[in-house]
Order: sequence, then C-alpha cells, then structure tokens
Amino acid sequence: MAVLENKIAVITGGGQGVGAGIALALAAEGAVVAVLGRNLTKLEATCAEIHHRGGEAQAFVCDVTVAEDIDAAVMEIVDEFGGIDILVNNAQIIPLGRLLEVSDEEYQEGMASGPLATFRLMKACYPFLRGDGCIVNLASSAAMRPDSAGFGAYAAAKEAIRALSRAAACEWGEDNIRVNCIMPLAMSPAMSRWVESGSDDVEEFLGSVPLGRVGDCEEDIGRVVVFLCGPDASYITGHTLPVDGGQAFIR
Repeated sequence: MAVLENKIAVITGGGQGVGAGIALALAAEGAVVAVLGRNLTKLEATCAEIHHRGGEAQAFVCDVTVAEDIDAAVMEIVDEFGGIDILVNNAQIIPLGRLLEVSDEEYQEGMASGPLATFRLMKACYPFLRGDGCIVNLASSAAMRPDSAGFGAYAAAKEAIRALSRAAACEWGEDNIRVNCIMPLAMSPAMSRWVESGSDDVEEFLGSVPLGRVGDCEEDIGRVVVFLCGPDASYITGHTLPVDGGQAFIR
C-alpha cells in the first residue's frame, strides 16, 4: 500500500518547478493532490502528468496573496474531497537584489506571498488537519550564506516562515499536527536557465555543493516531502531539513 494512500494533499505553487515535483511525488504515493496556483494552464499540466501516471489531482486557481482566494480554495477542496490531511506551502514571489535596490513593493510582495500566505493557509487548514495532519513549509538557506548580499529581502521572508512553522509545531502538537520546513536546492526552471547560461559563477556554485549537483524537483525534493508526511516521520516536528546536497550548514 502506498504510504499516503487516501490522504488529501494541498500544495501551493504547484504549476511548475519544485511545487510540481512535490505534487508528482505525493501523488505517486497515493495522495489525492489539490494543485494551487495563479496560472491555470500550468496547474492543468501538472495534473495531466499525475493523471497520466495513474494518480488523482485537481487544479484550483488561487492567488495566495489574496486572503479571500485562500479561504475560497480551502472550502472548495474540502467540498470536493471531504477534508485536508497535508498542506505544503511552496508558493513564493522572490524579491532578489541588494537592499538599496529592493523597493517597498517588492519586499511586501515577498512577505505577502511567503510568510503571510503561509500564516493564512495554516490557519485556514487547521480545522481539517487536526488529528493526524502534516504541514511542510518551504524555507531557504539564503539566510545562512556567509555572504547574503542580494538575498536579504528573500531571506527575511523565508526566515519568517521558519519562525511561524516552529510556533505552529509547538502550539498544534497537542492536536497531532506536525509542522516542518525544508530548505531545497532544486533544478527549478529559473535555476536550469542559470546553470545552462554558462555563467562564470555556475562552476563556483556547484563547487559549494558537496554532492556536486542541483537536486531534482521530484526525486530529490518531492521524495523528502513524502517522507515528512508519511508514517516514518511521525515523531518529527518543528524542525528544518536542508535538502541541498550538503550546501547549507545549520549550526
């Protein structure tokens, strides 16, 4: 029996990259996947691949920066599937640039799509997760870089997600809801374009990864999410797991 058989999983930003990889991995282990995002065409592509492999998935258009969209999507999912067992907060607008270059609007977009959306989604899903639910939030090792120049606004959003995740794990443990974070290094579309660009920085970057490669969105990242949502991780909560080939070092 698949380890996530009959589980209802919600993933934001599931139309491409890491989100799509996680959706595919969850579906491969029997979960019914609600794939959320802003672009219906991309969401349907992820669902089509899941269906092609024999899994079950449905697309739900949702802008996670809009509170009303989140509430509506959660209720649609519950009406359609009868509940929610797994929540994966993956969606994130990425505000990159040195501090003097990042505008207030860009900074706020990063916060609205990251920690604020995570905060809202966790609360919206909480009533349905009680009893045996699992949340996996996506953080980043950007705040742990020795030189974090150019990553400050992005790192601030991701560190806020880690703080919220730890609090949720502590507050909701009595409800048997587990909450963890992962810090992925994955071959997303943007990462793929950068690696293929032949930039002088690529070789140096890959040299900072002990395993010498960027992870696959499904096999390397998605499978870890499956583990965290499955029975073998039933005693793990409140932690952050780097899934990055050894690049980050959390003291």
